[in-house]
Amino acid sequence: MDYRSGKIDLHIHSTASDGSLSPEAILTLAAEKGLCAIALTDHDSVEGVKVLFGTGNPTEVELLSGVEISAAPPSAFGLSGSVHILGYGIDVYHPKLNEILEKQQRARINRTPQIIDRLNQFGISLTLADIQSEIGHQQIARPHIAQWLVKNGHAASMDEAFDRYLGKGRPGYVEKYRIPMDEAILYIRAAGGLAVLAHPGLLDLTETESYERFLVELMSMGLQGIEVYYPGHTPSQTLFFKNLAAKLGLLITGGTDFHGDINPEIQLGTGQGDLSIPYTVYESIAAALKVNRCN
Repeated sequence: MDYRSGKIDLHIHSTASDGSLSPEAILTLAAEKGLCAIALTDHDSVEGVKVLFGTGNPTEVELLSGVEISAAPPSAFGLSGSVHILGYGIDVYHPKLNEILEKQQRARINRTPQIIDRLNQFGISLTLADIQSEIGHQQIARPHIAQWLVKNGHAASMDEAFDRYLGKGRPGYVEKYRIPMDEAILYIRAAGGLAVLAHPGLLDLTETESYERFLVELMSMGLQGIEVYYPGHTPSQTLFFKNLAAKLGLLITGGTDFHGDINPEIQLGTGQGDLSIPYTVYESIAAALKVNRCN
């Protein structure tokens, strides 16, 4: 395989968080699709990465350790909800990183019964067992509840399930714990990784100046990159974030945010069919990781 002309995907979710495919199945699928490098970036978990590193990697696909941490945004920008920070090249056994991820996981686990209780109060008959019977031993996440709502006729689509029941301000919404932004970036860096802002186009920021001030604030905490290539970005957004990364000296990354059957419109490596992330992006990240380790 000519790796220099190959494609990559650095934003992927498995059954270790809210994806439908196991880590091993994702690795096999990546090889079948001819991807040259991938990063498994489960929400607040590195358990899937540990599984892949333990397989001995029977494919030619290069593996980059990863995680996606739900962090609280800096208060000065008036953002609600989570800001997601991707960590690449991390030591998945780093004690402090695992400690904060376990805290995030416990918060996720405790949140699910509260969501179901609120849906029950709203008149929807649903139990933890109903969801678990559908997904097996996976940890239940909001997309799994949304799937159940669609399957049982309460919503026509995943988007509608979130808009009607699970999104902020809706009957089944429960606020969740989020690690402070500076801590999320700190522990990614402490574990030898690169901290990258995920899908910036999904943030409730509109003006060029707002994005630049936000990124500069995160850079003061140790942010090193921005996810430029993403299925939810328009061509103009992709160009905007690419130029902004160049201006601020940030690394460019990209990925599909693949979840398997949870979001079947998004395919591994290609998103909605028109996404292509060059191998040179992976090379830049690998080079930056070497610098991090030397420092």
